[in-house]
Amino acid sequence: MPPMPRPSILDIEPYVGGEAVVPGVKRVIKLSSNEGALGPSPAATEAYRREASAIHRYPDGDSVALREAIGATWHLDPKRIVCGAGSDDLLCLLAQAYGGSGTETIVTRHAFAMYPIYARYAGSTVVTVEERDLRADIDAILAAVSPRTSLVFLANPNNPTGTFLPWSEIIRLRNGLPEHVLLVLDLAYAEYLPDPCVAEVIRLIDSAANTVMTRTFSKIYGLGGLRLGWAYGPANVIDVLNRVRSPFNASRPAQAAAIAALGDRDHFEASRSHNRRLRSWLVEALESTGVAVRGEEGNFVVADFGSVGRSAEAADRAFRNRGIIVRRLAGYGLPGMLRITIGTAAEMEALAEAAAQFMQGLDRALSHG
Repeated sequence: MPPMPRPSILDIEPYVGGEAVVPGVKRVIKLSSNEGALGPSPAATEAYRREASAIHRYPDGDSVALREAIGATWHLDPKRIVCGAGSDDLLCLLAQAYGGSGTETIVTRHAFAMYPIYARYAGSTVVTVEERDLRADIDAILAAVSPRTSLVFLANPNNPTGTFLPWSEIIRLRNGLPEHVLLVLDLAYAEYLPDPCVAEVIRLIDSAANTVMTRTFSKIYGLGGLRLGWAYGPANVIDVLNRVRSPFNASRPAQAAAIAALGDRDHFEASRSHNRRLRSWLVEALESTGVAVRGEEGNFVVADFGSVGRSAEAADRAFRNRGIIVRRLAGYGLPGMLRITIGTAAEMEALAEAAAQFMQGLDRALSHG
């Protein structure tokens, strides 16, 4: 008999990322993975290239310069920051360090798919709480807490729905949770918010020993391919993460590129401005065709074809016929919806035109021609 993992591991459905290829199509518009529309800062790209001659050297395992740059950018104590191979790396470590057999981890119905995967990997029981109009229901979360609850994972804005809860609701959640429950706030899209510093969350973390936030360089900074994220939390949680993380979990090129990206405020603001303008434009364009749009924040929108009597699967096929890849949400229990990343102006125009033709039924001629 071959070696066997823990039985619970085989109950995990592997995560499926956004697709990048359409068979038979050479030029693809990829709007399936919420990547930054403007790509990385030129300064970040140059910093990455400069590391080419030193990639035989291990990186700084403590990411000291990077943590200092993050702290200076967001006015945080670098000693309470830990870096990882994407924020996913840190979310997984938190699930393992604070979960495990005999514990429960609370997630919401349409939360990021990796939360329950990480919880099950750690051996925790996943408690899934229903949402209200695609939004986390704070009262339902609090009602689901039991003596076994050790973790609550919550993204704000949420992926994949794009819905946003006022920070006052997050504070109400924290105040209602027992002290032993760790609240993990996934803020992967915080840089797109009006206040990318998320001052309310920082104050919340600074006032307690049981709340942590994770952030990423994969979205607005355009460094998804380098896999780099960070967490900020109370000293006790950061100490735990430093005990269990891999010793060199942020590569040399990634650290160098991230430091340069943090220093390029012009590119950062240009990316924020682009997203704000193109997101509003796309929402208006889609709604003008009759497509309902859900969600308020992030660098994506959710097109709700099901609520207007149309098939999201058919819409996805119509987009693919034009080489446009978006993200189906059937795996999230939202079969009538598609998630669409904000791309360049030309990409948004192509998407809007494809949606208009689909809603008018003109795509049938294209797909059968």
